[in-house]
Amino acid sequence: MIVLGLTGSIGMGKTTTAALFAARGVPVWDADAAVHRLYAPGGAAVAPLAEAFPQAVRDGTVDRAALREAIASDPASLKRVEAIVHPLVAADRAGFLEAADAPIVLLDIPLLFETGFPVDHSIVVTAPPEVQRARVLARGTMTEAAFEDILTRQMPDAEKRARADYVIETTTPEAAAAQVDAILEELRA
Repeated sequence: MIVLGLTGSIGMGKTTTAALFAARGVPVWDADAAVHRLYAPGGAAVAPLAEAFPQAVRDGTVDRAALREAIASDPASLKRVEAIVHPLVAADRAGFLEAADAPIVLLDIPLLFETGFPVDHSIVVTAPPEVQRARVLARGTMTEAAFEDILTRQMPDAEKRARADYVIETTTPEAAAAQVDAILEELRA
């Protein structure tokens, strides 16, 4: 099995690109979706986070905004959250890989390079900064200041591109699809 790692900064097109791989029969594991499952009612992160951050759990689910507030008020608490959540995410990913019955799988991991998770080939999605900014702000869920704050905490796009085995430009859906097809054709050959 060939394990691909997909990454890219916020607003670069990871979700759309992962969907292109999925549409071509490649099983996809999404780190963000795994966290959402872990934070949902009955999720494995709810009880340990409720114990560590009782103000961040309401009605049996992790309130992400309240958890962000807790981290903002005590930056050291981020390490505590990571100590709880990261092993659960790793277990979810391991379960996916164990169950996957395909020649190629894709792991959508926003912090692929930062975490150093080993993959056979890394793929970075990219777009010009003005496209990235427009995409993020068009969602209507983030302020310009919050977007800038996220950018300061993420590895720069140029560094990600330099480290990647493959780079997919996501300026148009057609261009991204053609690049996904080319990568899969090369890997299947």
